[in-house]
Amino acid sequence: MSDDVEQLIAVAEDRWKAAWATGPTRLRWTTLPPQLGDPAPDATLPDHEGRRVTLSSLWAERPLLVLFWRHFGCSCGMDRAARLRTELADYRAGGGDVVIVGQGEPARAARYRERQRLEVPILADPDRAVYQAYGLLQGTTAQVLFDADDPFLRCDLEAGMGLSASRHGTDRALVDDPWQLPGEFVVGTDGVIVHAHRYGWCEDYPDPRVHVAAIRGAAGQL
Repeated sequence: MSDDVEQLIAVAEDRWKAAWATGPTRLRWTTLPPQLGDPAPDATLPDHEGRRVTLSSLWAERPLLVLFWRHFGCSCGMDRAARLRTELADYRAGGGDVVIVGQGEPARAARYRERQRLEVPILADPDRAVYQAYGLLQGTTAQVLFDADDPFLRCDLEAGMGLSASRHGTDRALVDDPWQLPGEFVVGTDGVIVHAHRYGWCEDYPDPRVHVAAIRGAAGQL
């Protein structure tokens, strides 16, 4: 299993390099994305154990907070994981459940879940089809790398390849789409979006109290 994961990571690193060389390309909506009061897009994806899971089955009984992650080597994602560990009890006390959608395949999702000590399912969407269904765009270098040196803000190829090499073999290996922006959605048991937060930049973390209030409202606790 370990060798399989390492091979998947190597392929994902190549995807990151190719996307870095291209730069972000999907920065604008071509159609209006799902909004508050719209039906949440449904999908069936494998979870971190390889089981097929349909999103609507997760929000059928309790409101669901759907967290769309950046790539598994992203420092912002690891910060979000730490925040989620402290927030999770409040989301559940409010009557909701939580699921993560990530770019990595089930085996990589399982490793990430274990190492980040996440007690929620992680669904695998390596093609990012569900990301796009929820209207999540890529970000510019300013949105993703705002505190980086100028060569990174210019999307310099040599700088990107050097950064990738420096992260290789670590938990912060640069994998998948470097430009993908995250998003977080609360969906009620009727399948309707009751709160939507699409990140404007990499560290645009939402206030958990907003999620809790949305969950409680959808759960009939207000």
